[in-house]
Amino acid sequence: MSHDTESTPTAGGTGEHSTRGAYVTGGHEFKRDTNYIEDRVTRDGRPGDHGEPGWPAEAGRYRLVAARACPWANRTVIVRRLLGLEEAISLGQPGPTHDARSWTFDLDPGGKDPVLGIERLQEAYFKRFPDYPRGITVPALVDVPTGAVVTNNFPQITLDFSTEWTEFHRPGAPDLYPERLRDEIDEVNKRVFTEVNNGVYRCGFAGSQDAYLAAYDRLWTALDWLEDRLTARRYLVGDTITEADVRLFTTLARFDAVYHGHFKCNRQKLSEMPALWAYARDLFQTPGFGDTTDFVQIKQHYYIVHEDINPTGIVPAGPDLSGWLEAHGRETLGGRPFGDGTPPGPVRKGEEITPGHGAAN
Repeated sequence: MSHDTESTPTAGGTGEHSTRGAYVTGGHEFKRDTNYIEDRVTRDGRPGDHGEPGWPAEAGRYRLVAARACPWANRTVIVRRLLGLEEAISLGQPGPTHDARSWTFDLDPGGKDPVLGIERLQEAYFKRFPDYPRGITVPALVDVPTGAVVTNNFPQITLDFSTEWTEFHRPGAPDLYPERLRDEIDEVNKRVFTEVNNGVYRCGFAGSQDAYLAAYDRLWTALDWLEDRLTARRYLVGDTITEADVRLFTTLARFDAVYHGHFKCNRQKLSEMPALWAYARDLFQTPGFGDTTDFVQIKQHYYIVHEDINPTGIVPAGPDLSGWLEAHGRETLGGRPFGDGTPPGPVRKGEEITPGHGAAN
């Protein structure tokens, strides 16, 4: 099996521990391991529609472990903030780098998560599955009373935040997964995931020239489709921000800083695609998006951890981030960012981006 940049790497696809930075299997295209812990946290603890074990949504019971560097984890932090779930679900944040064993809580005093009391996320996985054979991935929901991981199924976590945690949403929380648009959202999400979210990794972790060229063509075909789709509409689906926008944003936020150079996705920069760049800036300047994006940690993660791609470990100084704050002009397309809802309030104390890690003022 193959793991992605947000988990421990594997040696040659065997699942055995290796050096921190072995991500490319020579001669092969990158294939993501998508076998996650599929437990659900539901309104009443009922099992999921496909028999997934259910856990009850209870304020204070779960801790979301989500590294700022990781695009999949960044999604959960954005949705948690947009919906106002900060009081109900606490947030643990590992540092931007990890070794072959696990993400670590090296940013916390004493190198331990202050709620779970652990140094490595691996401990929460092993608490529930002593012989857990797969990558230790973020985001993960951990059951605070037992210290055991509940789920790391990142696409479902955010959908459940929207649909199963409604009792704990803030007043004015937006509907990020409106029922009447779910089929279209699911359809867009599927293409965005396979061709863009995962497409950049398919380029970056390609093990042969042919695999890279095929991945590159697929990625840019999808980005051209998105450029066209977003030229005349403010958001991906409907006239408000939805789950689809959250999922695309975290890849776009990392594009010029990481994927363009590090992953060789270099036909154009995001800043050279008029509609996508304006769209990304529109979201970045919306509360919940830019204020959860840490460019320093993002760059540290990719350029330090991927030793086989960047053996020097040098983290680039650029790009210039000030453009993220320039006017985007997307209001002329109409749309209401939060629909009938309201923007979230200030970032919760202790969860702010480190000064100097966001876009320049």
